[in-house]
Amino acid sequence: MVPLSVLDLAPIVEGGDVATALAASRALALDVERLGYRRFWIAEHHGMPGIASAATSLCIAHVASATKTIRVGAGGIMLPN
Repeated sequence: MVPLSVLDLAPIVEGGDVATALAASRALALDVERLGYRRFWIAEHHGMPGIASAATSLCIAHVASATKTIRVGAGGIMLPN
């Protein structure tokens, strides 16, 4: 089987907040871990009010504290301003 991964932006839905977005990311990680996914990547984005994943180290700790087997990491593409 091909190892599968998820890339999560931790989006903040309209009317939602950061806590709800982080809880949804954690729930997603648990779901995909149960399905046998290998890695859960958290995308690092700054200056975007609809994205809760600016501090990836905190997001990783939050997700990793709930999971057992899936590997959790940060991913980012740095673009010139």
